[in-house]
Amino acid sequence: MASTADIKNGVVLSIDGQLWSVIEFQHVKPGKGGAFVRTKLKNVVSGKVVDRTYNAGAKIDIENVDRRDFTYLYNDGDGFVFMDATDFDQLTVGAATVGDAKNFLLENQQVTIALNNGNPLYIDLPASVILEVTYTEPGLQGDRSSAGTKPATLETGYEMQVPLFLETGTKIKVDTRTGEYLGREK
Repeated sequence: MASTADIKNGVVLSIDGQLWSVIEFQHVKPGKGGAFVRTKLKNVVSGKVVDRTYNAGAKIDIENVDRRDFTYLYNDGDGFVFMDATDFDQLTVGAATVGDAKNFLLENQQVTIALNNGNPLYIDLPASVILEVTYTEPGLQGDRSSAGTKPATLETGYEMQVPLFLETGTKIKVDTRTGEYLGREK
């Protein structure tokens, strides 16, 4: 058991059987009454953000979350298989845990997986990835980057909107957090 004095950004707390990551915290000592700690917590699994206040010195449960580098190997139908970069052990992560990250995963891509007692919690991808456009309608003469967008299918199977001038086979940079087009890869 730890106390509220141990709260820092990034610490993971166990509250009512769920894991919550501290996004921000503030120790408040009002002129009248006891001190308290105001926190903003994000659910590790669902991403829900809540505000929570603790009295100073209150007991809290801090969970050990290990963030390790893995290499994505393949999808075996039941889940996604990753290899630990340090000891080369393989870890299968379910599709529910991978979530939208599957849209941006390529073989041999480096990712960070957060583990709690050996169980994968979530996957952190790089902020952007380079993917190839496998299909899009051909561009027409006079199409400009500001004229509009058209649908395109990427090599991972993800469909997104791209500028009209892009063609099949073009490598583009995609934001993994929002799924938006960032630009052509030179």
